[in-house]
Amino acid sequence: MSTAASSPGSANGNKLDRKTVERNRRMHMKGLCLRLTSLVPPHYFEPSKDLLSQQDQLDQTAAYIKELKERIDELKAKKELLALMNIDGNTSSTPIPASFIVPVVELRELGSSNIEVVVVSGFDKNFRLCDIISVLQEEGTDVISTNISRAGDRVFHTLHAQVKVCRVGVDTTRIWQRLQEIMSFPYLCGDLQSLF
Repeated sequence: MSTAASSPGSANGNKLDRKTVERNRRMHMKGLCLRLTSLVPPHYFEPSKDLLSQQDQLDQTAAYIKELKERIDELKAKKELLALMNIDGNTSSTPIPASFIVPVVELRELGSSNIEVVVVSGFDKNFRLCDIISVLQEEGTDVISTNISRAGDRVFHTLHAQVKVCRVGVDTTRIWQRLQEIMSFPYLCGDLQSLF
């Protein structure tokens, strides 16, 4: 009985094949990572994308995707809220009582140095306007105007703020998160109190 011994040449061939497969896999993964990070706006990366490792770029991309999902959820809630209102500002045939309206926050960047905050709430707004102004000031802006208007059983609070130091800017994501906390906390507390 004879056993077939593998020749040294074929063993080297297998090593080369494995190295080639691994190199191709790495190149493919690098290409996919580059495609994924290219979908994220360059200003989102801190520091610059060129200074970040691939792992840091992927971490920041994952955070960006999470923020987009939260933004989508917020916009869906706003869409549902606005769907309950007619264009005229009159409520639909099945209005929601004002006490059940959760305030909706929208934050927009207007150019590089201005932001606009719009809060849609019911008459029983469950938040203080001064708290919103405080958040904006703490985050590096000056509130330059506020406007409050009413449409049906909804109240629209619009604030315009200007960035104090343009070259530093502000973190609009952080502002939005802090405003969401202000809006949701009193609402939840009010719901808990109504249960007791």
